[in-house]
Amino acid sequence: MRNLQASDLPELAAILTRLKKVGSFTAAEVSCALELLQIVLDQPAQQDYQVLVAVNDDRPTGYILYGSVPLTEGNFDIYWIATDPRAHGMGFGRQLLETAEDDMQQQGARLICLETSSKGSYERTRMFYVKAGYRQESVIADFYSPGDDRITYVKRIF
Repeated sequence: MRNLQASDLPELAAILTRLKKVGSFTAAEVSCALELLQIVLDQPAQQDYQVLVAVNDDRPTGYILYGSVPLTEGNFDIYWIATDPRAHGMGFGRQLLETAEDDMQQQGARLICLETSSKGSYERTRMFYVKAGYRQESVIADFYSPGDDRITYVKRIF
């Protein structure tokens, strides 16, 4: 694990594109994800987002983007977590999540939130969060589009 470097961007873009091809992300989601990564690279003094990159054989194999929620006490959001579909099941996602959680906890996290889609194609993602100790906190019906609900998961740190 390491912090994001400018040289990571082409490989992370390729990973996001592969995830789009397998139906994990839409083109708009890939565009948004890349925009946030670019913000982190272009604005090193910004405090909204932190990025950790998983590396395998000196190449990025995934990343997690998270940050503290402004105007809250100890709340953090996980905005993106993505691993190369060719490496799914190899533990990189779990390592990213655990490393980010440890970092958030060191920063005083008491509540970690994330959101995901209710689409069937996100079932594996939802199970990943549940296995990591996250609990479903809320559902907003038809949030992303008709029939695609937003599911919010929470992990409380005490």
